[in-house]
Amino acid sequence: MTTRDLEGRENLDVTGAESIDSWRGVAPEDVDDVEGTLATLLRSRSRALLTSLLRPHKRTMLWATALIGVNMVAHLSAPWFVGMAIDDGVPPLLDGGSGSIRPILMIVGGFLVATVVGAVTFNAFLLVSGRVGQDVIVDVRHRLSRHFTDLSIGFHQRYTSGRVISRQTSDVEAISELLGHGLLQLTTSVLTLGGIAVILVVLDPVLALASLVVMPALYLLTRWFRHHSERAYRATREAIALVIVHFVESFGGIQAVQAFRREPRNQEIFEDLDARYRDANIWSARLAATYGPGVQFAGRVTTAIVLFYGGSRVIDGHIEIGVLAAFILYLRQFFEPMQELSQFYNLFQAAAAATEKLSGVLDERPAVPSATDPVGLPVPHGALSFEAVSFSYGAHTVLHHLDLEVHAGQTVAVVGETGAGKSTVARLVARFWDPTDGVVRLDGIDLRRLADEDLRRAVVMVTQDTFLFSGSVADNIAFGRPGATRAEVEAAAAAIGADSFIGGLPQGFDTDIQAKGACLSAGQRQLLAFARAFLADPAVLILDEATSSLDIPSERLVQRALRTLLADRTAIIIAHRLTTVEIADRVLVVDEGRIVEDGSPAELRSSGGDYADLHAAWADSLV
Repeated sequence: MTTRDLEGRENLDVTGAESIDSWRGVAPEDVDDVEGTLATLLRSRSRALLTSLLRPHKRTMLWATALIGVNMVAHLSAPWFVGMAIDDGVPPLLDGGSGSIRPILMIVGGFLVATVVGAVTFNAFLLVSGRVGQDVIVDVRHRLSRHFTDLSIGFHQRYTSGRVISRQTSDVEAISELLGHGLLQLTTSVLTLGGIAVILVVLDPVLALASLVVMPALYLLTRWFRHHSERAYRATREAIALVIVHFVESFGGIQAVQAFRREPRNQEIFEDLDARYRDANIWSARLAATYGPGVQFAGRVTTAIVLFYGGSRVIDGHIEIGVLAAFILYLRQFFEPMQELSQFYNLFQAAAAATEKLSGVLDERPAVPSATDPVGLPVPHGALSFEAVSFSYGAHTVLHHLDLEVHAGQTVAVVGETGAGKSTVARLVARFWDPTDGVVRLDGIDLRRLADEDLRRAVVMVTQDTFLFSGSVADNIAFGRPGATRAEVEAAAAAIGADSFIGGLPQGFDTDIQAKGACLSAGQRQLLAFARAFLADPAVLILDEATSSLDIPSERLVQRALRTLLADRTAIIIAHRLTTVEIADRVLVVDEGRIVEDGSPAELRSSGGDYADLHAAWADSLV
C-alpha cells in the first residue's frame, strides 16, 4: 500500500469483517474532498473537547507552568555559569597563582544552587502534571462509559463493539501519551527555545544573527513535516481501529467463523488490515527519520558557522572566549528542543486523530432522551395504552396508527409473521425507541415523561438471547435488584423452579458463570433470566421470543416457570411458538404494522382467521 493510499483512506471509519473489501479501489481524491469539508468541524470539535477536559485543572496547570518556568531558568543558567567561569573565574587563578579563588567558588556555588533548584522544580512539575494527566484520562473514560450507556439501542446496533473498545483503549491511550509525555515536551521545548533565543541575542547580537542562516531551510522542512505527519498519524489511528474492530468481531463470533470455515478469509482480512497499520507506522517513522536528522544537520551546520565566525571575532578581540563557549553551548541546546517538538507533534497528531473520534462519539445525542421534567410513578400498576402510534425505521414504516389498550395484570400475546412489527411493539413499551407519531402511556403517563429509573423499575424485558455476566449465579439473578439479600435471591430461584439445577452446580449459587454462561443449557440460562425478572418484580414484563430458541424439554421446563412469573403482572409476550401464546388472556395478530385480530386464544382459534391458520400450522408441525 502506498503513502497516497493511506492519505486517501485516513478518515474512513469502517466497520464489519468485510470492511477492507468495501473500500478497495476508493479514489483518494474523492476522500480528500470529504476530508476538506469536514476538517474545520472536526478540529473545532476536538478543541472543544480538550478545553472542557482541561478547564477544571486550569489553576493546577498554571502552577505546573510556573514550576517548569523556574526549572527552565535554572537549566538555562548552566552555560552562562560556564562562560562566567572561563572569563571571570579562571583568569585570576592563572595569574601566577596569586589570584583569589573566591570568584570561581561563587560561580560553582551558583551553578550547584541552580542544579538543585532545577531538580526540585522538575520533580514537582512531574508530580503535578502527572496528576492532571491521570485525572483527565479518568474523566475521559468516565464520560465515555456514561455516554455509551446513555445512548439508545439504535446507536449500539450500528456502532460495533470493536469500535467502542477502540475508543476506550487506543484512542484514550493516545490522549494519555499526549498529556503524560507531550505536555512535558511541549512546555519545556517552547520555554527552552524562547529562553535560548533571548539569551543568544543578549550574549552577542551579531553571532545570533549569523546563526539564522539555516533557519529558512529549517522552516520549510518543518512545514513539510507538519503537512505529511498530520495525514500519517490520522491514518495510523484509523488503521489500528480497523484492526481492533475486526479482531473483536472475529473472536466474538468465533463459533460462526469456525462453523462456516471462515478462518482463512478472516485471517486474510486481518493480515490486510494489519499490513495497513504497519504501512501507516512505516510512513510515520519515515517522516520522523527525515525530520529529526534534518534538524540535527541544520544544528551542526549552524554550530560550524558560529565556530568559524565567532572564533574570528575572539581573535579580533570583539568578544571573549567564554562568551563564545556559552554561545555554542546554548546553540546546541537550541536545536535539541526542535527535535523534541517533532516528537511532540507526532503525539499531538495521534491524539488529535483520537480526539476527533472521541468528540464525535460524545457529540452523539440519545435517540431516546431522558425526561427533562419527569412525572413521578411511585406505585406502577401496569396499564398500557398506544394512542395512534406510528413508528418508522428511516423511510420504512413499521407500525401504522396503532391504537391499543392493555389492562393492568393482563397477559397479551402478540403474534404474526417475521417483520410484522411485533418486536417493535415490545421495544416501544420498554422505551428502547420512541414512536415517530402518537403516544405510548403507562398508567396514563406518557413514557417520555417518566424518569428512567421509574420506567426501568416498572418495565422489564426478557429476550431469547439471555446475557449472563461474569460472576456468580446469585450475582446474575440479583442483576436487576443489586440490593437484594441472599435469601431473596434464593427465593426467586425457587419460585421459578431454577433452584433444582442450581443445586446441582459445583458451588450452587456461588458457581462462577464464565463466557456468557456457555456451561449452562439454553433452558437453564432462560430460567436464570426469569428468576432475575421475578426478583426485579416489574409491573410490566415483556417476553420477546423468550422461548423460541429452546428445545421441547427445555420449553416445558420454562413454561412451568412462566405461570409463576406472569402472575399478578401485565405481560406482553412476543412469540412464534404458540405453546407460550396459549397461556395468554388475549392474543393480538399483527400484519404489516396493523392489528388484524384481537381476542382470546380460544376465540381466535374458532374464528377461522389468521390466528386459526397459525395454530393449525403449528399443530401440524408437532405431529
